[in-house]
Amino acid sequence: MQISRPQDHSELNLEHIINDLDSGALYKARSHLHNLFPTEIALLLRSLPMDYRYQIWDILAPEAMGQVLAALQGEVRIGLIEHSSSSNLVEAVSELAPGEIADLIGDFPDEVRQKVLKNEGGSRLEAALSYDGHTAGRLMSMDALTVRSDATVDAVLKYLRAQDKMPANMDSLVVIDKNEQYQGMVAVATILTTEPQESITNIMDASEAIPTNMPVSEVAAIFEHQEILSAAVVDNSKVVGRITLEEVLDVIREEAEHAVLTSAGLDEEHDLFAPVMVSAKRRAVWLAVNLFTAFLASWVIGLFEATIDQIVALAVLMPVVASMGGIAGSQTLTLVIRGLALHQISASNAMQFLFKELAVGAVNGVVWSIVVAMIAAAWFSNVPLGVMLGGAMIINLSCAAVAGVLIPLFLHKKGIDPALAGGVLLTTVTDVIGFMSFLGLATIFLLA
Repeated sequence: MQISRPQDHSELNLEHIINDLDSGALYKARSHLHNLFPTEIALLLRSLPMDYRYQIWDILAPEAMGQVLAALQGEVRIGLIEHSSSSNLVEAVSELAPGEIADLIGDFPDEVRQKVLKNEGGSRLEAALSYDGHTAGRLMSMDALTVRSDATVDAVLKYLRAQDKMPANMDSLVVIDKNEQYQGMVAVATILTTEPQESITNIMDASEAIPTNMPVSEVAAIFEHQEILSAAVVDNSKVVGRITLEEVLDVIREEAEHAVLTSAGLDEEHDLFAPVMVSAKRRAVWLAVNLFTAFLASWVIGLFEATIDQIVALAVLMPVVASMGGIAGSQTLTLVIRGLALHQISASNAMQFLFKELAVGAVNGVVWSIVVAMIAAAWFSNVPLGVMLGGAMIINLSCAAVAGVLIPLFLHKKGIDPALAGGVLLTTVTDVIGFMSFLGLATIFLLA
């Protein structure tokens, strides 16, 4: 039996649902939704135009709405909340964990928010709401099972058997001392394979816990580097919850979406099927920025109008220099943005990386300058022109490497997302330097 790829399965769900809705087979569509996971329904809703989306939402059972809303974000989530009745929203969150409710409640209307706080109010929800939305405190679940470090394996096994229901993905227990201070973690597998009289102190792993105020990106990095499945979350050394790999995978997915969309000047909360004017207005901002940078590059070209008038071949070859610089700079920019996100680049190693990328740019500049110089010389039967083009290529590729490192580092230091603004600034630098170096060299040496 061949297992279908996730994208094939998603496309099949989308096709089936659209066919069901077009044919008016709402009962069939409801049955199809019943067989999907909440995350699959969320992906389906994000992939559907507005009219289909609301038809699906109207036939979805209220008890399933909460998990689906928790899997959504941004404009899609807000649109569905606005389309829902107050009673459905209150019922939708009734089965959610406090952290999930805390993430949703900010998007609810005031009336619904008050009802939810009244129905679900308590110390756990209040605690979840007290943490910032991008920290470990909001990411964690509060269902951690704790055991005393001085307990025996036999006592812990009896404690586990007495539980009505084990929390999901419970691979380890959190170890605390008599003052309820965090001590470490002990794997359930270790407990099951250890002699009953053994003390938990002797078999626990004294790993560090995650503080509630740690950014979620750092939490994801810890899970990746230490290859762990779960970790305790503490507030002043007191255990308040745990984070599992399931929550971390959501963070990784969201960061990946953020990186892709912001590189194009978009936003991960953007609705794929948002109204035309809304999408046009949002994109117009970055088109305006790009227009300014394009005029800046054109202004530089205008400074050498007399040179271009005398040697028309310059106008033909100018895009070669700018394009090669843009590609080389984008490669470096991407590496730096990724390195910053994974905490691989910092002040301690930034200069070494800068010199390395400068060397790479210079080597590639020399190699490709020879290639383009030979092509240009043969094309226009003008060896000096080819030499000028090659020289400009070396200059621009070297400068592109430097800009690809310094621009994201500067933006990161100023608290600006490098993925959002780095590409526009880099393009400006490579265009301006590329045109100026090529046309400047031609003016100095060819028209002297």
